[in-house]
Amino acid sequence: MFTGIIENLSEIKEITKEGENLSISFSSSITKELKVDQSVSHNGICLTVVNIKDDIYTVTAIKETIMKSSIKEWKEGDLVNIERAMKLGDRLDGHMVQGHVDQTATCKKISEENGSWYFNFEYDKSENLTIEKGSIAVNGVSLTVVNSHENTFSVAIIPYTYNHTNFKNISIGDLVNIEFDMIGKYISKIIKNQS
Repeated sequence: MFTGIIENLSEIKEITKEGENLSISFSSSITKELKVDQSVSHNGICLTVVNIKDDIYTVTAIKETIMKSSIKEWKEGDLVNIERAMKLGDRLDGHMVQGHVDQTATCKKISEENGSWYFNFEYDKSENLTIEKGSIAVNGVSLTVVNSHENTFSVAIIPYTYNHTNFKNISIGDLVNIEFDMIGKYISKIIKNQS
């Protein structure tokens, strides 16, 4: 379980195929604080650390994760938002994020407005939905929806978030990972099952 408050950016150093899986190695300033078997959110995807050597740590992504997320487009040199799992007793500064990506979305528009940035995303229609002032995780970042329409939504990014996450590297047409609000997903499922 995560909060969507990004701790650091990790650089992809190597991606290798292992059958249908991908082994991905990262360099990060917090590598020495990680341990094998630890869950770490990478652009919103919960991945397990399987190896650590010096300042490089490695995770494995299985076929299901590759199919549902933007991992298939990652390349060496990319910067990825990372967050370690939350600790019980800590403040929950973002919202409850599971690290289980629901689907991807495409960036459709970016506009800068008086020191903030607005990003508009479009996703394939599904049973998932957004609501204005509701929570959503984009590449693992806990955000508030500012505009919500059928299969599109916008978020406002403050300068701190822009400068300390990989939002500054997102361009129009890029694919991002999205995780819809957990409570909203449960309510949607209950309503669907009752109709």
